[in-house]
Amino acid sequence: MACDRTAAPVRPRRMRVATTGEIPVGQRKIVELEGRSIGIFNVGGCYVSLRNPCPHNGAPLCLGTVTGALVSDRPGDYRYDREGKILRCPWHGWEFDMTTGQAVAGTEPRIRSYEVEVDYVSTYPVEVDQGIIFVRLR
Repeated sequence: MACDRTAAPVRPRRMRVATTGEIPVGQRKIVELEGRSIGIFNVGGCYVSLRNPCPHNGAPLCLGTVTGALVSDRPGDYRYDREGKILRCPWHGWEFDMTTGQAVAGTEPRIRSYEVEVDYVSTYPVEVDQGIIFVRLR
């Protein structure tokens, strides 16, 4: 009789990193999790988590400027888009979409992102006091 040696799927570790009150809209918190520097950002009320070192030269990417992007559909027609969703490397200016990890220019490598969960706790059955933010490492 053969043994079933199929390994159970490994579930990413869920690690508490902050409360929602610690990271207001447009702000960030940088944490160290199992030897990895990770930035947690509040992007318009949604939380994203990104690996801190820039893939280009190891700069502290999560300390970079949060901005938007200038886009154009045709010559002479420009508009500002994705406000608060673009992260610019403080050393060399490489830009990444924080919601996808994709480089804005499309030529640089993606930045690693991690799953973020928010659990809400309440003191009273109908009122939410604050949320607890967790990052899943894989």
